[in-house]
Amino acid sequence: MAARGDPLPGSARLELADDVLLLRPEDAVLTAMLAGWEKQQRSGRRLQQDTVDSRRSVIRRFTAYTNEYPWHWTAVHMNEWTAELVMKQELAESTLRNYQGAIRMFCDYITSPHYGWVSECEARFGTHPVQIVHEWNSAAHLVDYEGGPGRRPLTREECQALFDYADDQVERAVQLGRKGALSAYRDATVLKVNMDGDYASRRPASWTVLTGTAIRRLRSLVSSACSTCAGAKRSRGSPPKRRMVASTMPWAVEAVEDYLINV
Repeated sequence: MAARGDPLPGSARLELADDVLLLRPEDAVLTAMLAGWEKQQRSGRRLQQDTVDSRRSVIRRFTAYTNEYPWHWTAVHMNEWTAELVMKQELAESTLRNYQGAIRMFCDYITSPHYGWVSECEARFGTHPVQIVHEWNSAAHLVDYEGGPGRRPLTREECQALFDYADDQVERAVQLGRKGALSAYRDATVLKVNMDGDYASRRPASWTVLTGTAIRRLRSLVSSACSTCAGAKRSRGSPPKRRMVASTMPWAVEAVEDYLINV
């Protein structure tokens, strides 16, 4: 256990050695900031490595665009980069908000007094970083769904056509006497259950119930029209959750029952 007053993981005191002359101090401090931010996210907030890498990539891109180091960033840089992303790159609203969120969190980190980057930059460069992402120059999350207007759910007729095609692949494999009939059978069943509205809203294509060894859970599914999703969406800083998911369409239970009887 760290004693009171010890530097936090990711602090400037831990990332930069004292009384060491840096050959290229600006680049060295930026590298130390990114390394410290990774430690802060991984150890303190328990975020996944993919999330950390994605956010670090955004900071690198923003630094290359501005050609300035974080302690020289201003809100003008943020406004210009946002205009570039919207008008030239035509990024989606959700992608733009994720980029801005990454920069906001990085600025929160390097301006926090708990990590000591403000005093470190003042001592080395005579200036310090500030928060450059504010409510008035960033995109807000105002609606639940931000997908393209052309995207829509499948109709019942389209769902039936998709299921028929999956079943035809099973019949074709059986008639040709080739390997893969059982895999196609399993895939068709997984497809039907994942197309079930309530289950699909939890976590598509993360079926551990059928592909695992817990067959007894399948029998429970047939009788109660509920299944256990072992890899449901994680909350921030926590592992994937286990959730009981109710079936909303009759074909999901029928598909599992058919799988149990025949396989």
